[in-house]
Amino acid sequence: MSLDVPRTDPHLHEARRRLEHARSSRLTQLQALEETGQTTDDHLLSAQRTAIERVLKEIEEAFARIEDGTYGTCLGCGKPVPAERLEILPYTRHCVACGRRAA
Repeated sequence: MSLDVPRTDPHLHEARRRLEHARSSRLTQLQALEETGQTTDDHLLSAQRTAIERVLKEIEEAFARIEDGTYGTCLGCGKPVPAERLEILPYTRHCVACGRRAA
């Protein structure tokens, strides 16, 4: 085995899997909204679309954090985000305490 081949961290593999699932789900939701044929004048649909697009952006940012090695580290306090929180919300940027302050 070559030393040049990076080892795959099983936790990061699982995080990628969860993020892929979250992205796929949001894209399906977005497509369903678009297929309703409603115009953007519908404020509820517009708000839903905006929320889905925001989550998709957060998912892409989480993929970038995996690549740069900062995934799972709270952007507020710099401490590790608990694994349980990442299981539920794999694209979160904050631990619970910092998430409350950011909201």
